[in-house]
Amino acid sequence: MFYKTIVFLRTFMPSLTPRQQQVLDFIRQQRRNTGYSPSSREIQAYFGFQSQTAAMNHLRALEKKGFIERTPGKARSAVDQRQRLYSSLAIPFLGHIPAGLPVESTEAVDAALEIEPGMFGISAGEQVFALRVRGDSMIGAQIADGDTVLVAKRAPKNGNIVAALIDGEATLKRYLIQKGRPFLRAENPRYSDLTPATDLIIQGIIVGLLRKI
Repeated sequence: MFYKTIVFLRTFMPSLTPRQQQVLDFIRQQRRNTGYSPSSREIQAYFGFQSQTAAMNHLRALEKKGFIERTPGKARSAVDQRQRLYSSLAIPFLGHIPAGLPVESTEAVDAALEIEPGMFGISAGEQVFALRVRGDSMIGAQIADGDTVLVAKRAPKNGNIVAALIDGEATLKRYLIQKGRPFLRAENPRYSDLTPATDLIIQGIIVGLLRKI
């Protein structure tokens, strides 16, 4: 499933009505918090509109006045408030990853999450996916239960936070090397270091975090 994303343009723009400004502020808030824009039904519910048509009319007005650009189902470009160019990128959402004790890995694409890669230092053509965090082992690194992390498939460096398979089980931890041997460390003293018995496969490094407030 792909979310419809609304992206922003900044040029010389006409003024907005108070309600149009509120709708625009809500769209921006949702993009900051979740990485994608609200649907017209979510806008209807948030503002208590009697019909979805009312929400659509506000979106059409914002689009006509040049404040947003709506393009369903595909990547596109937009200029943000600092006049920097970003290209929207739809990345696969691969379910949950434990930030606690490792669990058996299952990889199933639940949805696609649309992001602006320039905000996270993601290069064109780079492989990126999203995971929802479960557990509190990385709380010291400000990664909490329920957060969504963005994972880029890059070779790890000492100190990176990574999504990993350790002896076939998935986990989210800090990657460290000591005396030439890699191991994984939590950011919570309740959890012990993890040293692979047979293999350690790094699926990617964490390049971004999204949190719903």
